[in-house]
Amino acid sequence: MSKPDELLVDLATLVESGRSNQMSLTVVTGGAVITGRLAPEAAWRQRVSDVLTDCARLGEFSAVFNAPTQNDEPPTPLHFHVARILQGTVGIPETGGMYRVAIKDVSAWTMGDFSYSDH
Repeated sequence: MSKPDELLVDLATLVESGRSNQMSLTVVTGGAVITGRLAPEAAWRQRVSDVLTDCARLGEFSAVFNAPTQNDEPPTPLHFHVARILQGTVGIPETGGMYRVAIKDVSAWTMGDFSYSDH
């Protein structure tokens, strides 16, 4: 979208202000379908930092995600956790991942997360 969808920005703003991680959303961006739950940026950053800290090879990168996130501007990215990229009948990764998607790059979206089946 050349101009971000105002309704999607409003949803992201509500997630940010309420510190909720229960809003399920599915978006199409760059030809990929990503489905999962939105998280406030601070919570998302903390989770990514924790994962990196626990990894011996990547621990030094965790500090990048610990930067403060105070911002009075409307959010520009969506922060997904427990999310999957849908490819056919498969969700990648199976356990859910952490994705950051620019709202301006979302070409379509819907409430809820899509389920998939390996049958």
